[in-house]
Amino acid sequence: MGEVLLEVTTLQQRDVPGALEGGADRLHLVAGVPGPATSTSPEPALVSAVCRESDVPVFVLLRLSDGWTTTGGELARLVGLAETYLAVGAAGLSWGFLDSDLEIDTQVCRHLAERLPGVPWTFHGAFDHALDPARSWRRVLDLPGLVGVRSAGSPRGIEVGYDDLLAHATADPAVARLLLPGGGLLAEHVPWLLRAGVRQVHLGVQARPGASYRSYVEAGHVRSWRRLLDDSSARLQGDR
Repeated sequence: MGEVLLEVTTLQQRDVPGALEGGADRLHLVAGVPGPATSTSPEPALVSAVCRESDVPVFVLLRLSDGWTTTGGELARLVGLAETYLAVGAAGLSWGFLDSDLEIDTQVCRHLAERLPGVPWTFHGAFDHALDPARSWRRVLDLPGLVGVRSAGSPRGIEVGYDDLLAHATADPAVARLLLPGGGLLAEHVPWLLRAGVRQVHLGVQARPGASYRSYVEAGHVRSWRRLLDDSSARLQGDR
């Protein structure tokens, strides 16, 4: 693993070779074309196949519907599904829920984390749909097991949210430690985010020819990001 963790979205088993050959440190497995209202939990058989193919950790999306909230009945199903994923080889999970006021639903997130003790997880893109980013960061910082918060700084993507995202990371080392920038990350963003203390990034369509989820993850695309992260990290260390 490099100084900066590189996570790549995978949709199927055929995405795995390109991600691994390109230097991915972690896979984020989802079902459906990734997007605010489309990504859901994959079938356990797919999770098992991807985990058998991968020699890096696989984190699996835990989401049953297209909303950001969940119910008591759905929550029980999510716990059972998570246990199945872990049993077939998943190293971690990804989830994130908001309450009816569009605040981070810390009660639901904490319940899942406590029912799955010791399991690392990331908060997915629901984070950017909460009303107040500063308050949202305060609410997630002490959630057990949380190792990353995927955020673009805005529900409209990092092109809009980059300045705010960088400001939050620069102002608070705890935020920088957890921040997993995604949602349209560009190469030009990387040096500044690393300088702010960010140590993990997420790739979606950037890892695919034509920037399309209709194509498979391609090793050359991933490798270009791996080199960018490693070179930027090395330059930062040299400056210090």
